[in-house]
Amino acid sequence: MKAAVYQGNQKLVIEELPVPEPGPGEVLVKISHSAICGTDVHAFLYDIAPAGAVMGHEFSGRVAAVGPGVTAWKEGDRVIGGGGTPPSGMEAPLRRQEQYNYRLEGFTDTRKRGYAEYTLLNDWAPLGIPDNVTDLHASLTEPCSVAVRAVRLSNMKLGDVVAVLGAGPIGLLTIQAAKAAGARKVIVSEPSATRRDTAIKLGADAVVDPSKEDAIPAIINLSEGDGPHVVFECAAAPPTLDAALNMVRKKGNVMLVALAWESVPMLPVDWAGKEIQLNTTFGAEPYDWKVALDLISSGKIDLEPMILSTDFLALDGIQDAFESLIKPSTQVQMVVRF
Repeated sequence: MKAAVYQGNQKLVIEELPVPEPGPGEVLVKISHSAICGTDVHAFLYDIAPAGAVMGHEFSGRVAAVGPGVTAWKEGDRVIGGGGTPPSGMEAPLRRQEQYNYRLEGFTDTRKRGYAEYTLLNDWAPLGIPDNVTDLHASLTEPCSVAVRAVRLSNMKLGDVVAVLGAGPIGLLTIQAAKAAGARKVIVSEPSATRRDTAIKLGADAVVDPSKEDAIPAIINLSEGDGPHVVFECAAAPPTLDAALNMVRKKGNVMLVALAWESVPMLPVDWAGKEIQLNTTFGAEPYDWKVALDLISSGKIDLEPMILSTDFLALDGIQDAFESLIKPSTQVQMVVRF
């Protein structure tokens, strides 16, 4: 099988690897679509993925074979590459450790995952794809689950005014998740015209171009002069966390969704007097995946405007794609199509 193997030093090489055989309690999945995630781009940019790893965790496909003892799946079943409930003791480290540092502990294995033609999963790991959801749309369940969890943990209430900083894939999904949860107004800050247009198509009530105006007063003014009740920081640009804390209203909530991998400037004396609640979220749990898949299936999350024909690529183009994504980009959601 073909696989994009990380070699270190920002280098992905397409190699021919043996198709793995499923062992007891495992399923072999023939991957159909694998979306490129910003987390993998950071692992590439900062060279922290271990050499020999095959990254990629936003994927869908079909069961190609099952190992001994597997009864929940059969050959041909359509699945996404996660969302199942792990048995006790097999939870992800960040769910069971009291102290967890993703930068230091998040890329420590060399599993062969979504940027390959086949991958192995434990039989408890995947979720089945509803009949009315395409393989392409199903591959975005994982990032959708991240947005769902961010909204669920944000303390957002019915009728709140919300700001979303950054209209990349997670930001665009957060817009829709917030709307589905009852946000009255969603304001988006995004420098890319393509992404701003997509945000409007997906339900944003107003957009701000931070490259042309100061987003803080602009969003406060669009929030009836008080600032948003909740700000979702989905950009991880150097100024955006401090901007979120400056624009949120008194006793409001800031949800940190995107992760900066370098130090960012902050001046707490400017906003501490507002008694703000700063929340963090990371990844998603099985319930969030199920909610995300239901929202996609019901049409409350619309993925079609996020997927432009120019953003599909073959596995052979993944090095060029990653090199483009480590720079400021206008792509909405890039997807490897097998």
